[in-house]
Amino acid sequence: QVQLVESGGGLVQAGGSLRLSCLASGLIFSRYTMGWFRQAPGKEREFVAGINLSGGSTLYADSVKGRFTISRDNAKNTVYLQMNSLKPEDTAVYYCAARPLNIVVRGDLYDYWGQGTQVTVSS
Repeated sequence: QVQLVESGGGLVQAGGSLRLSCLASGLIFSRYTMGWFRQAPGKEREFVAGINLSGGSTLYADSVKGRFTISRDNAKNTVYLQMNSLKPEDTAVYYCAARPLNIVVRGDLYDYWGQGTQVTVSS
């Protein structure tokens, strides 16, 4: 079965950096667009970043543009989220998700989800 396993979360001070990873199995990774989403306590899940099949096209939420970078390594079945200049408002559980075809921001259009990794940014 399809599994997406996130790692790399943790506690970091404001201004710091973290790199999240998401290892996929059970699917042909290169045929799936990958997305990162996050959900903070009491808030709805929101789109963070997406990357297309080849990695040649990316999309970011305005709130993370210029600070976060999404990338993928199809040989390793892994998608990454490099997060720099972190702010307390970035605190959330971060999820990776997979879908065929193009990048979309609606989470309900993704077929597969990981279990999430906690990112906490202290002020």
